[in-house]
Amino acid sequence: MVHKTVAGVLPDEWGGALIKNVSKVVRGSSPRPAGSPLYFDGDFLPWATVADLTNSDDMYLTSTKSMLTEEGSERTRITDPGTLMLTNSGATLGVPKISKIRCGANDGIAMLLDLNGIATEYAYYYLSSKTQYFRDVVAPGVGQPNLNTDLIGDFPIPVPPLSEQKKIAQILSAWDKAITTTEQLLANSQQQKKSLMQQLLTGKKRLLDKNGVRFSGEWKKPKLSKLFERVTKKNNGQSTNVVTISGQHGLIRQDEFFKKTVASETLDGYFLIRRGQFAYNKSYSNGYPMGAIKRLNRYEDGVVTTLYICFEITDSTKTDSDYWEHYFESGLLNKGLSQIAHEGGRAHGLLNVKPSDFLSLVVSVPCLEEQKKIAEALSASAKEVATLQKKIDTLKKEKKALMQNLLTGKVRVRTIGDKK
Repeated sequence: MVHKTVAGVLPDEWGGALIKNVSKVVRGSSPRPAGSPLYFDGDFLPWATVADLTNSDDMYLTSTKSMLTEEGSERTRITDPGTLMLTNSGATLGVPKISKIRCGANDGIAMLLDLNGIATEYAYYYLSSKTQYFRDVVAPGVGQPNLNTDLIGDFPIPVPPLSEQKKIAQILSAWDKAITTTEQLLANSQQQKKSLMQQLLTGKKRLLDKNGVRFSGEWKKPKLSKLFERVTKKNNGQSTNVVTISGQHGLIRQDEFFKKTVASETLDGYFLIRRGQFAYNKSYSNGYPMGAIKRLNRYEDGVVTTLYICFEITDSTKTDSDYWEHYFESGLLNKGLSQIAHEGGRAHGLLNVKPSDFLSLVVSVPCLEEQKKIAEALSASAKEVATLQKKIDTLKKEKKALMQNLLTGKVRVRTIGDKK
C-alpha cells in the first residue's frame, strides 16, 4: 500500500519530510579577503572547496587540496567528521559528499547538520540522485546558479524506516565499490596500453615473426605523403551522415555526439569520406594537445567539415591500416605537428596546419609483417580497455536504475527482523 507525502507517493511504512525539518541547513564561510596569506596556504586546518567535492565520485571527503592558517580557521565554518556537505553554487552545484575529516568549508558549500531520523549515507545517495534536478529545476540561473539554504531546506526527502535506509545505502555502496574497482582496472589497462604503444611503435620492443624469430630489420623513415594521399572529394548530395571527431568515440555521428546537428543546412561543400579513410581534427582537446586523427570505422561513409585534413592509404598492400590507426592514436606525431603549426595558429582552438605540411611529416615504419603483428597486439590491448569501459558504463546505468527504484520505495529491501 502507498500514501501521499510531501516527498511524493510512498509506501505506507515510509514518511516524507522537508530537509529543514530533519536537519539544520547552514552555509560555509570563506575568510576575506580571498587569497590572503594571513588565512590561506597554511598548515593548520584542511580547507574544503567546491573543487574538493567535485573532483571525484567518491562518497567521502578524505583530504583537501588546500589548508588554512590558524587565523583563517577562526574565520570559517568548521565541520566535524561525518558531516553531509552539498555544493551550492556554480555549474557544479548539487554534488554531495560526507566529510571524513575536520575541516573548514567555503561559502560554495552547504552542510546538513544534526540529521534527525535520517542515515547520513542514505541522505548522500538521495541527494546525489537529485544533482541534475537541482541544476535544471531548483536553482537554474541566468548568471551564477545558486542553491541557497532556503531552497535546500524546502526540498523534500523520502524517509523510510532507519533500518531500511541503512540497507539501501549498503546496497548502493556495494555498487559503488564494483564501479571503483572496475575503474581502477581500466586505469591500469589504459596505462599498460599506453606503455605498449610507446614500446612497439618506436621499435624499442620487437615482436616475433611467423617463424618465432624476433624482428630485427631497420625501420624506414618515409614522409606521410609516400604512404597516404589526401581525400578532397566533395559530398554533393551523396550522404547526409554528418560525423565529427571525438577523442573517446572516434568519428561519430554529430547528432549522436552533440545530441543535435550543428552542420550547415547544405552539405554539398563538405568532404565525403569512406570507411577506412582517416580524418585529422586540428582542434586540440583533453588528451589530444595537437588535435586527433581518427579512422572512419562505424559507418560506410561520412560527411565532415573541410577544416579536417582527410586522407587515405595509397596502397593497402604495402602498409597496414590498423597499424596506422594505433600510430595516430599514440601521440607520436605531436612533436612533428608542433613544429609545423604556424605562429598565431590557435584561432578558436584550431591549429594552423597546412595539408601539405602535414603530409610532409616523417614517420618511422617497420616492414608490413611487423606492422600487422604490432597492430594485433595493440588491438588486443584496446579491446581489453573497451571491454572494461563498457562494463563501467553498464554498472553505472544499472546503479542509476537501482537508485530510482530503491529511493522511491518501488523496490523494497529486506532488513533484519522483517517477516519472510
